[in-house]
Parts: sequence; C-alpha cells; structure tokens
Amino acid sequence: MIATTAPPIYTAQEYLELEVAAADRHEYINGEIILMTGGSPNHNEIAGGFYAMLRSALKNRPYRSFITDQRLWIPQSNHYTYPDVMVVATPLELQAGRTDTIINPLLIAEVLSKGTRSYDKDKKFTAYRSIPSFQEYLLIDQYSPTVEQYTKVDDDQWLFREYKNLTDKIVLKSLPVEITIADLYEGIEF
Repeated sequence: MIATTAPPIYTAQEYLELEVAAADRHEYINGEIILMTGGSPNHNEIAGGFYAMLRSALKNRPYRSFITDQRLWIPQSNHYTYPDVMVVATPLELQAGRTDTIINPLLIAEVLSKGTRSYDKDKKFTAYRSIPSFQEYLLIDQYSPTVEQYTKVDDDQWLFREYKNLTDKIVLKSLPVEITIADLYEGIEF
C-alpha cells in the first residue's frame, strides 16, 4: 500500500498573503491552494475577445468588466477564484478589508478546457450560484463553436440555452448585450 500525504490546509488569510506575493495565480477551495494552469491561444483569444466586446457594449453604462486576473470571493463555499470574464453592476463591492477581491458578480464566463470542463460545469457553478448578485453564466467551448448559457430565473431555478451555429446570437439576460457566435469565435482555428 502506498501512503499518500494529504495536501496542507491553509486559512483564507494565509492564502491571501501567499497569493499577493505569488508569481502564479492560485484558487483557494476551503483550505486547499490549487495552482491555476495557463491557457491555450484559443482560450486567451476567446476570453479576450469576449471581454473586449463586453467593454465596448457596456461603455458609459453602470457596469464594470474584468478579465482573468480579478479575484472573486465566494464566502459560502470558502472559495477564491479567478473567472475568465466577469461583469459587475456598479457600485463595485469588495470583500471586507480587501481592495483586490470582488464579491458581487452579475455575469461570469468561463472558457472551457479539457482539464477544467467538469469543474467549471459542476463544482464551480454550484459555488457561483451561492452568490446573491450572480445572474448569468456562460460556458464557452474553445474546441468548437459552442456556448452554454445559464440564466437565473429565481433562487432555485436556472434556464439553460445552448448555441452551436455561427449565425446564433447570444442575448444576455443580465446585461443589454447581444453577441453572435461568429463574432465570439472570430479568427479561432479549431
């Protein structure tokens, strides 16, 4: 029998102190610190393009958009994470005592990779749903033109819609934004 060593357990404060000085980004899930892997060129182009489209569409409106390096705190699951793209209705709310950690996302988008697909669809979405301000979730596939949209209907109900055609138009329910699949995947080679 091979003995395995349990990963060390950290407090949220220990994590934040380590994260501020770290060269790489890490998620924190209930005491465990997990290194976040780098993205592929498709991942980065899709996330960056979506962020740019949101920034442009929301110009002079009461929203703020963030990409990749903005930390989010999910208190009910004792979880810190860095969504690929996040939009917040103003005013921006920060974790008490922090100037670098958001707590009130309205929309979150994750670009799926083979390594994170299940986590983003299951445990991460479950954690996100515990955030009162959270209204919409987009899962964007980087291997084919496919987007899954989840829109909050009420506290215990989410509406699902899938887009697979380049002519499909994603109409965001939480924001005054419409984006075609063709625009979202412009220049992407599968």
